Amino acid sequence: MRARNWLAVLAAAAVALLVPPLLSAGQGDESGDISGLRVMVPNTPGGGYDVTARTAAKVMEDAKINTAPEVFNLPGAGGTVGLGRLVNERGNGKLVMSMGLGVVGSVYTNKSPASLTDTTPIVKLLEEPNIVVVSRNSPYRTFDQLLADWRKNPGGIPVGGGSSPGGPDHLAPMLMADAAGINPQQVNYISYDGGGELLASVLGGKVDFGVSGLGEYRDQIEAGELRVLAVTSRERVPAVDAPTLTELGVDMEFTNWRGIVAPPDIPDADRQRLITLFTKMRNSPQWREALVRNGWTDAFASGDRFGDFLRAENQQVARILGRLGLA
Repeated sequence: MRARNWLAVLAAAAVALLVPPLLSAGQGDESGDISGLRVMVPNTPGGGYDVTARTAAKVMEDAKINTAPEVFNLPGAGGTVGLGRLVNERGNGKLVMSMGLGVVGSVYTNKSPASLTDTTPIVKLLEEPNIVVVSRNSPYRTFDQLLADWRKNPGGIPVGGGSSPGGPDHLAPMLMADAAGINPQQVNYISYDGGGELLASVLGGKVDFGVSGLGEYRDQIEAGELRVLAVTSRERVPAVDAPTLTELGVDMEFTNWRGIVAPPDIPDADRQRLITLFTKMRNSPQWREALVRNGWTDAFASGDRFGDFLRAENQQVARILGRLGLA
């Protein structure tokens, strides 16, 4: 099977924590406005889930759709600590979690007792490509230079990612290596809990290159602190001066995705309010501007459609991670 055919994988995880409820499921009005809404980010500040959640909160406020929800971080175990917390908040209609492909795989690699199939699907929001980045002080000016050294000494060229094994930042370099003729088992992958930790390591020279989502590092790229050597999308990304991997002779494409889920067993009225709220946000001009600014692609699906997508991703991830010996 070609690498590009198994890249639509991964997404969410567990580790159930016995903690008291954050908030009781409250009421909003039928328009979708929800006061007291909280958005959990299951990794550290600066990562893709964090950027997505904080962008959504700002859009809601700027577009006067809803009072900006509180965004808070609960990192750990590739997102499964946060997932466990969410699942334990059964019935809480004022709590949601920002998540994506990485949490799906973390459920398996961390052997989590909770799964995304335990949650209430709200909306799938976006897709984005991964990028290969180095610091401005890196000796690598092009991807070809990096690849030449990587092929010579796979274990001596550490690559960092903002997800645990089985997550998108891990799968992307593994599949990249495979497509480039490098044995993935020889790749020296260093896992970080989110894009913020990864950024510090790339800038500090602790890894030779990083693989992450474009939207997480837009500011650092524009400021010249990071240099993008390649993108994993099928086509070049506007406003990013970097070729695709396929242009460079590496036959691989990869796209990550992100969405919003809620605790299990929330009232139907609360579920509909959440879907209405995020649908209004997605349809706002402020959100469309955010998509362009962050290099994101609209991939909206709500309610049952998103639920069907999650179940299919979960099954596909289980199969693929099994083949890779990660599950």
